[in-house]
Amino acid sequence: MSAMRIVVLTGAGISAESGVPTFRDSDGLWEGHRVEDVATPEAYEMQPGVVQAFYDARRAALDLVEPNPAHAALARLEEHLGDDFLLVTQNIDDLHERAGSQRLIHMHGELKKALCRSCGRRSEWLGELSDLPPCPACGTCELRPDVVWFGEIPYRMPEIEDALAEADLFVSIGTSGAVYPAAGFVQVARAYGAHTLELNLVPSEGRSMFHEARHGRAGQIVPEWVEEQVLR
Repeated sequence: MSAMRIVVLTGAGISAESGVPTFRDSDGLWEGHRVEDVATPEAYEMQPGVVQAFYDARRAALDLVEPNPAHAALARLEEHLGDDFLLVTQNIDDLHERAGSQRLIHMHGELKKALCRSCGRRSEWLGELSDLPPCPACGTCELRPDVVWFGEIPYRMPEIEDALAEADLFVSIGTSGAVYPAAGFVQVARAYGAHTLELNLVPSEGRSMFHEARHGRAGQIVPEWVEEQVLR
């Protein structure tokens, strides 16, 4: 059988089972903060200290969580498919990497990186940013979280779109189907002829766009689906 090219998109739901708070809680807050207060360029300009402290706390909290079976299963699928697999995540945690994933795009940035507003350099960063440390590249004290905020363009979009155009199967895991452009990936993949599958705790807002859907805990349904792919 010929190789199948698979593009997987993951969202907050896959990391929620590891204890990472989801972006959209029932009360509309993100860890007690309004989105407008911590996830927009305007918020950073108005109160940079509050925004830096918020992401410093989230970065530190990564040490308290571990990858779950869904993360591990996707790393196994990558090992099985090699270059015919691409994982795109909306998450800014590092759980996919820690599970073993390598063919991975963080379209919304990474908590463990800092972006210099002066020179544009992206640097690995494990400590705090609220004390305004200098940029390792240019020395200016203009580092911000390397996170794509609302109103900013996600990373590596042309590469993602090329992969969607070539995919035989597009799989969305743990996403709300409400945040664009990721919410539109299913339509792009379908337009190019890919089969589409949703794996989510509950039906997403974009459920009607998928050919097939399975609902349940990511830690259960993702390993089950991966096992099917490996045994094909």
